[in-house]
Amino acid sequence: MIVADDRAGLLKARETLGIGAGAFSGGSALALVPTMGALHEGHRSLIRLARERAAHVAVSIFVNPLQFGPTEDYSRYPRTFDADLEACAAEGVGVVFAPSAEDMYLPDRQVGVSAGEMGSVVEGEFRPGHLDGVLTVVLKLFNLVQPDVAVFGQKDAQQLAMIRRMVADLNLPVSILGGPTVREPDGLALSSRNRYLSRDDRVAALALSRALEAGAGQALDRGDGATRTLGVGAGRRAPAEIRRAALAVLEAEPSLAVDYLVLVDPATFAEVGDDHTGEAILAVAARVGSTRLIDNVTLDIR
Repeated sequence: MIVADDRAGLLKARETLGIGAGAFSGGSALALVPTMGALHEGHRSLIRLARERAAHVAVSIFVNPLQFGPTEDYSRYPRTFDADLEACAAEGVGVVFAPSAEDMYLPDRQVGVSAGEMGSVVEGEFRPGHLDGVLTVVLKLFNLVQPDVAVFGQKDAQQLAMIRRMVADLNLPVSILGGPTVREPDGLALSSRNRYLSRDDRVAALALSRALEAGAGQALDRGDGATRTLGVGAGRRAPAEIRRAALAVLEAEPSLAVDYLVLVDPATFAEVGDDHTGEAILAVAARVGSTRLIDNVTLDIR
């Protein structure tokens, strides 16, 4: 496994691996899994998905300062580089790209990517500038690593949708692949921030997945008592009923400070109306103690 921290190192890695440098290869030679490190089983599932799609896999490890607000957890975000390298090696990663902030951004940086109107809603409403920072670093990673495929987790659903939109709007020659959310046995979505949770916080955090389960249950309820699990489901209940069922679970957990519970169009992240049919994403964000968590589930409303 090759570890690179700048463009020169990436070019040498491509040469060593036999991947043409300086241009997108046009096939499925190289897949990129962008991460901020603190890797867990969710990240590892994305690496395995990448290996199914490409001959070589690169993982970037970079805690991106542009996507953190001034009062957010950039300085304390978990950094576990040695353990991350071990995980990448165990998953057969060919290249780890681990630049510094100084390598990624000029001191007088002026140009970035705007997430536009779509980036100002849902997460963008509560974290202004966050999605601008995400798109800026992803575009830079695409330019530096030059992958044919890039793999992102569905848990960050709005981020995934924004990246797909950026690729379409800017005609980037990269295929975007989304990997399903990986959960603990009790339903909690895996997150690098879960390590912040106290025992009591973790119990309270389960309300997020239970709320999504309740909303999905409304969408899937056919009156036959069928068992339901989080994932992708088809149903025919009105969006208002779905929201109401999910919100009731959140309101029953006093330790949660809810930022939002929304049912949105997967392509635009605009709230859907009660006449909506087809796919929709039920998404939630809440604080548990000092930790902010997000989660979502995709529904098919008929």
